Amino acid sequence: MRSRESPKAYFDRIAKELPRRRRLSAYYWSDCINYANFFIHAQDRVLEIGCANGDHLAQLKGSYRCGIDYSLSMIEEARRRHPDLHFIHADAQYTVPEEKFDVIVLMHVIGWVDDVQRLFENLHRCCHSRTRIIIGYYNHLWEPIIRLAEFIGLKPKAPQLSWLSRTDIENLLYLAGFEAFRSTRRMLVPLNVPILSYIANKFLAPLPFFNALCLNKYINARPRPSCCAKNRKEYSVSVVIPARNESGNIENAIRRIPPMGSQTEIIFIEGHSTDDTWEVIQRVSQQYASTHTIKIGRQSGKGKGDAVRTGFSMASGDILMILDADLTVAPEDLPKFYEALVTGKGEFINGSRLVYPMEKHAMRFLNMLGNKFFSSVFSWLLEQPIKDTLCGTKAMFRNDYLRLIENRKFFGEFDPFGDFDLLFGAYKLNLKIVDLPVRYRERTYGTTNISRWKHGLLLLRMCLFAAGKIRFVGR
Repeated sequence: MRSRESPKAYFDRIAKELPRRRRLSAYYWSDCINYANFFIHAQDRVLEIGCANGDHLAQLKGSYRCGIDYSLSMIEEARRRHPDLHFIHADAQYTVPEEKFDVIVLMHVIGWVDDVQRLFENLHRCCHSRTRIIIGYYNHLWEPIIRLAEFIGLKPKAPQLSWLSRTDIENLLYLAGFEAFRSTRRMLVPLNVPILSYIANKFLAPLPFFNALCLNKYINARPRPSCCAKNRKEYSVSVVIPARNESGNIENAIRRIPPMGSQTEIIFIEGHSTDDTWEVIQRVSQQYASTHTIKIGRQSGKGKGDAVRTGFSMASGDILMILDADLTVAPEDLPKFYEALVTGKGEFINGSRLVYPMEKHAMRFLNMLGNKFFSSVFSWLLEQPIKDTLCGTKAMFRNDYLRLIENRKFFGEFDPFGDFDLLFGAYKLNLKIVDLPVRYRERTYGTTNISRWKHGLLLLRMCLFAAGKIRFVGR
C-alpha cells in the first residue's frame, strides 16, 4: 500500500531522518549534484526549489545560494545545518524570493507539485533574461521498479508521485513562458555496486538504447524570448576575419560586409601568409579608413583558432562574429546572425552549410562526408542538433565569450581551428546553440588551408577527448 499522507506531512515527518536516508543513497545523489554543478559557475546566484534540509544546496557552486521548501521542519533543519546559506519557508507555487537568480535548480521536485504550470509561471519573478532552469526528474520506465522496491521494503513508502514525461514538462514550460533547449539522461545503476556501477554509468549509460533506460532525466530551460522589435536595443558588432594567403579576397570582404547594429567593426588577422596578404590588408585598411572601422593585426601563434582568439582580444563590439576570408559564406548573410542573437532566438549562432544545395566545387566529397560525420558526433555530444560543426561563420555575445575564456581550461586549448573550442565552451556555459543555414559557394581566389586527413584525425581526437568530459562522466 502506498502512503496516504500528504507530501507536505510526509516531508515534515522525515526531516530528522533525511540525512541518514541520503547517506544510504549518496552515490545516486552525488551524480545529481555533479550534473547541476557542470552548468553552475562560481559567480552564479543559485536558487534551489525544494531544498529539503539544504545538504544538496550546500554542495552546489555559486556565490549566493538560496533554498525554498514548503516543509517547515525541513527549513528548520536546513537553517540549523547550514547557517551560512539562505532559506525560505514557502510554497514556490505561490511565493518565491523577490530577487533575480542566474540558475534555478528543481531536482526531483516537480513530481510532488500540485500545479506544475503555476510553479513555472511563478518562477518568472526571480528570473532575468539569461536565467537557466535545471530540472531533474525520474524516467517513467522506472515506475514499476520503484513501486516494487517500496513493496518489498527496499525503499521507504512515499505519497503518490506524478511521473511526468519529457513532453509533459516541455509543454508545461512552454505554457508558462519558458523554452526547453536541452535534454539529458544519466545513471543506469543507482546503487554503488563495485565495478558494475562504474562500467554501467560511465560507459553504457551514454550509448543508444542504454541511454533510454537511464533513471535520471534532465531538462535545461530558459525564459522564452520576445521577438518584439519595440524598444529593442541595438548592439555594436566586431567581425573577425582570419586571413592566410587570401590577398584576393580582402577588399571584397570590406565592400560586402553590411553595416549592423550601432557600429560594425572589421578586424583582419593575418596568419603567416606566403603571398602578399599582409601588404594588401595594410593598404586596403588605409584606403577604407574614412568609411569603415577597421583594425588589423598578425597572429603570433598558428592556426585559425589562435587567429580568432587574437581578433577577439582586439574587438570592442558587443557581438563577436567570425567570417572566413575565403568568402565561401557570403558576408551579406551576417545580419541574419545578428538578428538571431539580438532577438534571443539563440545565444550561440552556428552557421550551417549542409542545409542548402552547394555550388558544384564548394566542398569535396570526402570533406562532405567528414562534416556529416562530425555533425552527428557533435549532436550526440552536445545533446542538441548541430548540423555543421566546421562552418567558419559563428556569432556570440562578447560577455559570453569572456565567460567562455574562464572555462577554457576545462576542455584544454589544443583546438587549432577554434570551432570546437567555441562550441564546447558554449555548451559548458549552457547557452542555447542555434544552427543558421547559409549558402556555401566556391572559392574565387586561393586554395583551402585545411589538410583533409591530418586535420580530420585531430578533430576525431578532440571529439574523443570531449566525450570523456561531457558524456562519459558517470560515476
